[in-house]
Amino acid sequence: MAYKARITEEARSFHEKMFPGYESDFLRTDPEFIERFDNFAFDEVVAQVELDDTTRYLGWLATLLGCQGIDEYRAILPAALRNGIAPVQAKEVVYQAVAYLGIGRVFPFLKATNEILEAESVQLPLPEQATTEPERASRMAAGEQAQVDIFGESMRGYRDKGNPDYPWINEWLVGNCFGDWYTRGGLDLKQRELITFCLIVAQGGCNEQAKAHAAANISAGNSKELLIRVISSNLPFIGYPRTLNALSAIPL
Repeated sequence: MAYKARITEEARSFHEKMFPGYESDFLRTDPEFIERFDNFAFDEVVAQVELDDTTRYLGWLATLLGCQGIDEYRAILPAALRNGIAPVQAKEVVYQAVAYLGIGRVFPFLKATNEILEAESVQLPLPEQATTEPERASRMAAGEQAQVDIFGESMRGYRDKGNPDYPWINEWLVGNCFGDWYTRGGLDLKQRELITFCLIVAQGGCNEQAKAHAAANISAGNSKELLIRVISSNLPFIGYPRTLNALSAIPL
């Protein structure tokens, strides 16, 4: 007799909320695995880690971008749209990722996002969200203000404090990373910093940047407790090593 997965009622309920009427074929091919994964990820973790739906799904989407989980992203994005994530929020997570992952890693996710949104009858392109002009002066001024708003007054004049061998990197950080992306609508600065932290820790190998952006989250108004809850919620998608590294980056 084939093994029958013993999925808890709580896990079934959460799964149904994400994927109404859908039953994974893994219940047939890998019932023991699905039993343990679903009961952990969609019952134990969800029950223990209190988050509103918007924060939970923003964290999941950013984490899947960071760890390059394109197949799971394709599954989770429609669930996120059903559970409170607006199309513009989903698209802004992808745009935000370009500065931290590069277009080489983000392109498949942008393509997948467009396909999913259009399948959901969302008209593209979405309403404009840019608040800066394409000219350098506009982007630099707004980018510097975003840095100051997040990190504090010590960031004033950051564009002029770069290494003399490659001074343009600081200028690009101000005008492009912050001026082009952080200043957009659709997400507030607190949400963007939280997404950035998820993007950084999910890809791994960026410990200094993880510590810097953990501190930036707290400076921007995201509490230590919120960071811990979001990273804990993301654990089923990135595993224990990257989760533990992320938690160690959060200031005590």
